[in-house]
Amino acid sequence: MLRTSNNPAIDTVIKLVVVSIAMFAFVFVVMVPLYNVLCDALGINGKTSGEVYTAISTSVDTSREITVQFVASNNAEMPWGFRPSVTMMKVNPGAANDTVFFAENVTSHYMVAQAIPSISPSRAAEYFHKTECFCFNQQPLDANSKAEMPLQFIVDQELPRDIKTITLSYTLFDVTDRIGDTVAAR
Repeated sequence: MLRTSNNPAIDTVIKLVVVSIAMFAFVFVVMVPLYNVLCDALGINGKTSGEVYTAISTSVDTSREITVQFVASNNAEMPWGFRPSVTMMKVNPGAANDTVFFAENVTSHYMVAQAIPSISPSRAAEYFHKTECFCFNQQPLDANSKAEMPLQFIVDQELPRDIKTITLSYTLFDVTDRIGDTVAAR
């Protein structure tokens, strides 16, 4: 083993620093891509694109119905009330659909939230297009305030025929501290 000094304590500290750096690199270089591959392979944690979908004129496929389920949850640090107006919709591929989620800041101070979407099964994510979504922007709410947050979406006609149900879930996070000076000015 290579010794860097005559002091065993310094050697131990150097080894611990090297091991810590190696562990950190392992998590970000190996584990994140591995996580994404496993999620894709197992059909879990379907990630939606953060980009706005531009609808093109197509006909509606009335020969089939897709059940879209809506789930809302809060991150452990988020005290707001958060729920969908409906928990399920039957939609036809190619049709534009609208729904609303509700948020309520039950705290006594201004807060900002960010919703992160996930689609299940994950292979349905590329066929689920949000044309308008509250998740595209951060959602500020004053103390003890409520808001309706619209969602417009289209299920692509190319959705594989074996997919009959899509679950769109949102997790709401408190991002008040991340927006910095804007909050301090309120």
